[in-house]
Amino acid sequence: MGIGKSGKWWVRTAGCVVATVVSVRMLLVTTCVIPSSGMENSLYKGERILVSRWSYGLRVPFPSVFGYHRIAPSAMGKGDIVLFNNPHPQNPETRIERRELFISRCVGSPGDTLMLDDDLTEVGGEVLSPDSKALYVYPASMEDSMLALLDSLGLAGNLLVGYTSEGNYIRSFSHYEYYLVSQRLEGRFSVLPMVGEGWRSAHPFVVPEKGKPVKIYPWNMTLLCNTIVAHEHRRAEVKEGVLYVDGRPADSFTFTKDYYWVASNDPVNVCDSRLFGFVPEDHLIGKAWLIWYSPHEGRFFRRIE
Repeated sequence: MGIGKSGKWWVRTAGCVVATVVSVRMLLVTTCVIPSSGMENSLYKGERILVSRWSYGLRVPFPSVFGYHRIAPSAMGKGDIVLFNNPHPQNPETRIERRELFISRCVGSPGDTLMLDDDLTEVGGEVLSPDSKALYVYPASMEDSMLALLDSLGLAGNLLVGYTSEGNYIRSFSHYEYYLVSQRLEGRFSVLPMVGEGWRSAHPFVVPEKGKPVKIYPWNMTLLCNTIVAHEHRRAEVKEGVLYVDGRPADSFTFTKDYYWVASNDPVNVCDSRLFGFVPEDHLIGKAWLIWYSPHEGRFFRRIE
């Protein structure tokens, strides 16, 4: 049975619609669902967002097939919330464009020096967003008072995240949440940032920049070794406190790509550079742009900052 003129028109129309949608998603914007609470209070679990593929220049589709290229490239800014492919998938042979998606905030650009502690958490860094969270400690004996205070502020969902070796309690607060808590406390007991108490050591880590050598130290050796193997595709290993690249001891390494350091808003969530290390430029997809659906009232079509 043949297709009439009307049927052919509908087939052509449907084909054009499909082609337009595919082209827009490949060349202009893409959409994703926020899978966890790691970026609260900037983005909430379950929200649907649009990501601009042109924010840092359009990554030519299928980089594992055609090689990595960008049209009209531009640098990613510190503080940007960025969508990228997983730099450290379970199967390293997985093509870049087929790797799972992550979303985090950029806190280190190529050439930056970050002070990172033993857990690879930035210490004393610039506050890039009032939604960024930090860990705070307070006496265990004041837990009932803390719970009552959080309930009065509408923060009852803020859960206990751990304990110090001295038995004190740990919670994570955004800068604004901490402001509310400290104002309401009125000096009844202390809630102090964990960073700065001297319980962790910190060392300088240089974010690799294309064409510039990065000096190797005991504290950055493992991180650099993993980056060299995974993204520079060179043979590297650490033996007896020395980094060997292609079988030769190295005291520095010159990278062929630009890299970034990204962090979740909440330090308890480790789906960021603390888990997978530096993010290479060829894994960047684009900047988070707009919330087009949210289970939370008043957040529809809100620009993402």
